[in-house]
Order: sequence, then structure tokens, then C-alpha cells
Amino acid sequence: MTNKMIRLGKIKTSKTELIDITKAWLALSFAFALVYSGIRLLGGNSFTGIFSVQFLLMFGISLFTAGIGFLFHELAHKFAAQKYGCVAEFRAFDQMLYVAVGLAAVVGFIFAAPGAVMISGQITRKENGIISAVGPLTNFVLAMIFLGLMNFYTSFAFAFQIGFFINMWLGLFNLIPFGHFDGLKIFRWQPSVWGAMVAFGLFFLFFL
Repeated sequence: MTNKMIRLGKIKTSKTELIDITKAWLALSFAFALVYSGIRLLGGNSFTGIFSVQFLLMFGISLFTAGIGFLFHELAHKFAAQKYGCVAEFRAFDQMLYVAVGLAAVVGFIFAAPGAVMISGQITRKENGIISAVGPLTNFVLAMIFLGLMNFYTSFAFAFQIGFFINMWLGLFNLIPFGHFDGLKIFRWQPSVWGAMVAFGLFFLFFL
């Protein structure tokens, strides 16, 4: 990685990483705002709704809830990889950003794969599994925090409820055991850990 390192406290980053995180954050938040506003081409509200106060409010909520979930997920991967002596930086997948916004705009579905933390260094299967697991686990912890806030601060219950569902969805979605998703690396390391995480996510997302 040839980019000049920038130190933000204990975080080592680069201009490229900051740009990629920002555009992935904005794209993912916009996609969630479309879904929660019911704005889509097939069977949804008109696209003129993106100029409404309601949509702007939803976009702001998504920036906060999805933004925190996305950022903390990627930072968890980054810090875990650095703990094992690796160089780690987030890179956005531009095509997948288009897919995320496009699917949300057409059918109202979120395909949350905006990018990944690229790791350079020698790690074992166990270390790779742990690095992968901390991302979804971070989303689950955030979801539980939002759930608690939803019960204690009823005036903001709507925003906290969105934070709960977004983070639970991000955690569960990343457990897909396929391709570059975290789920495959966790499953290859310890199938029982993967199974427990999936069961936790399914219960709270669909049966709570």
C-alpha cells in the first residue's frame, strides 16, 4: 500500500482509505434511506419523494445508524488485523456501491457489500476467522445498544429501532458463507461459531 499514512490518534489511515470510507458510507446510507422511505421503481413511492423533508430526515437517520454500523464494522476488522501484525486498509468496491443503490432504488432490497478491509500479512486460518468475526459481532453489539436505547428513550424510539434493524441486518448479511463475505472465513475456521452467530442474528431480526 503506497499511500502516505495519516495518523488519527491511534488509527493509521490514508487519504485513499478516508475517501473510500466516505463514499461507501454515503452510498449505503442513501440505499437504506430509500428502503425505509419506501421509494423504489417497482411498487413503491415516487422518486420525487427524495426531495421531501421525510426522506432527508430518513437519510440523516441512516447516516447515523448505518454509518456507525458500517464504520465500526470495518474498524473492527482493521484493528484486529493490525493486532496480528498486518497492514489493513478499507477499499470501496465501486461496482457494488452501484449495485447497493440500484437494488434499493428498483426493488427495495439492500445488498450491503460496499467494500472490504484489505489485509497484507501472514495470518493463520484461526486469525483470519477471528478478524472476520469481529465485524458482524460489532454490528450485533451495536444492535443491542440501539435496542436498549429504544426502550429507554422513547422519544427517539423510531431512530433507534432503525439502528437496531440496520445493524442486525448488516451483521447477519455479512455472515453469508460465500465469496468474500466474512461468513465463509468464519465457517472455514469454526463452523460452530458461525452457526451460533447466524442463529443469534436470525432470532433477533425475525423472531424477537
